[in-house]
Amino acid sequence: MKIGFISLGCPKNQLDTEVMLHEVVAAGYELTSEDIDADIIIINTCAFIESAKQEAIDNILDEAWLKENRSLKGIIVTGCLAERYREQILEELPEVDALLGVGSIHNIVDAIKAVEKQAKRKNVPASEKYCSFEDKNTVRLGGDRVLTTPDYAAYLKIAEGCDNRCTYCAIPSIRGKFRSRPMEDVVAEAKDMDALGIKELTLVAQDTTRYGKDLYGRYALAELIHKITEETSIPWIRVLYCYPDKITDELVEEFKTNPRLLKYIDLPLQHISDRMLKAMNRHGNGQTIRDVIAKLRTVEGMVIRTTFIVGFPGETEEDFNELADFITEAKFEHAGVFTYSREEGTPAYDFEDQIDEQVKQDRMDILMRTQMNINTSRNESRIGSVITVLCEAYDPVNECYYGRSSEDAPDIDGKVFFRYNGEERIMPGSMVKVKVREVVDYDVYGFAMQPENA
Repeated sequence: MKIGFISLGCPKNQLDTEVMLHEVVAAGYELTSEDIDADIIIINTCAFIESAKQEAIDNILDEAWLKENRSLKGIIVTGCLAERYREQILEELPEVDALLGVGSIHNIVDAIKAVEKQAKRKNVPASEKYCSFEDKNTVRLGGDRVLTTPDYAAYLKIAEGCDNRCTYCAIPSIRGKFRSRPMEDVVAEAKDMDALGIKELTLVAQDTTRYGKDLYGRYALAELIHKITEETSIPWIRVLYCYPDKITDELVEEFKTNPRLLKYIDLPLQHISDRMLKAMNRHGNGQTIRDVIAKLRTVEGMVIRTTFIVGFPGETEEDFNELADFITEAKFEHAGVFTYSREEGTPAYDFEDQIDEQVKQDRMDILMRTQMNINTSRNESRIGSVITVLCEAYDPVNECYYGRSSEDAPDIDGKVFFRYNGEERIMPGSMVKVKVREVVDYDVYGFAMQPENA
């Protein structure tokens, strides 16, 4: 029996997929990366915003075609879409043979066995399909996993769930309340990653800066990072998904003094207008955000990535112009802009003054052009400088290597493309000094010096 996996959404979802992969392999099943060769396909879904939901549905329908026209015997849907829309999936997507909620990923083998038994039957009633939706607030966190990232990089989930209750967001209802993993468990997993030779470890959660509050009565992210640094030799440690109201002095000090904690922070701000921040139920106000940014800018070389939402219900031209001015003023190294997605089950769904879709798109385009100009100017200032790059691969078409600097997070930021005239091959995972010669949009180009660990 060959099992295929499709993992959609964010790195946190990817980690759940890796746990399921381990369970499947441990049970003796064979994995395949080719859908057409699979007997059963497991689709781990995202359902955060409309585009993510549509991507999940499109993938289900694509696999349904294989089930109808090829040898595919079953489709199992897991993750956020399954958790959020279990009844609708059973009613409207009869091609789906089993459903697992976010609290039931450790039951994946049971789901496979159930689908195996039913594989010869057609038109199985929804009431007879395997469904598991255990309490997401008590599910075991962590677990052994099969890494799907390159050999030199990995994600590490330090907590699950969210307590922030932003009015536009369905994550608390999907993922449950915030739960930190015990520090000793996280550090032990980091040590396992170190033993595998990981060069870059990225810490993730729905809210990394809340880490420890539920277990220890304090924000303990800085302490966790310090312990990971003390007990491993991983050269790059990166933190994503931080909230501005929980940036402690201890965390800022850790950025200043820990040479292996990358001077990079992912800090979703969403807006700067006090009106909009209050409507979104974001903690703090525009001045709080400005104060946090000022504090982070005391860290030499700090790179700030952020995201914003435009077109939230009631956003006026004045609110939008304030946001546009703020982006110009703050000069973030990386910024993403999203149009507001109206999600059922969230408070904002019923807000008055919903914004026209074209207005949302126009506002997003304006901000992205602004950010592009900021990024271009910043990258041009790097021409002639020497940066450290984590090599990812060689591109035979363009005859150059590529990778990321410490200022670029995996999968979301730009790349560094570089040529190397040495005789030896630069291996993926090598740290390379690259002299920047050119910039194109979000990417930089240069020439490599002798790699540190080719």
